[in-house]
Amino acid sequence: MAENKTKPTKVSVKKFIDSVEDVQKRKDSYVLIDLMKKITKADPKMWGPTIVGFGSYHYKYESGHEGDTCLTGFSPRKAAFSIYAMCGRGYDEYLDKLGKFKHGNGGCIYIKRLSDIDLKVLKDLITASVKDTKKKWG
Repeated sequence: MAENKTKPTKVSVKKFIDSVEDVQKRKDSYVLIDLMKKITKADPKMWGPTIVGFGSYHYKYESGHEGDTCLTGFSPRKAAFSIYAMCGRGYDEYLDKLGKFKHGNGGCIYIKRLSDIDLKVLKDLITASVKDTKKKWG
């Protein structure tokens, strides 16, 4: 079975965020860090080279694939932020009110800038996602 490539690293989150070229994206990153830290009560850690993750859980699918990943997190990519949370079916009540975003596969949404969305709705979405993830995976 293939090993997960995205694992926690010792890289400094601050150093990573401060290396983001776009000034607004850097500022938005610190807003997301504060938001996700309050929700998860976990300090941010780098997961792989580009994901700022909070908390962790172990999953195991029926297929036998298993691994560890962050409860929630984000990556300040050039085109848009990738927000990692359970954002699929069952979260429409949040997504319908979130604002301007694109949907990725599984639990990922893409947001160009935080000013495009309702931050309170994002907080509620991530809070529900973290709660549901903990309930499902312990």
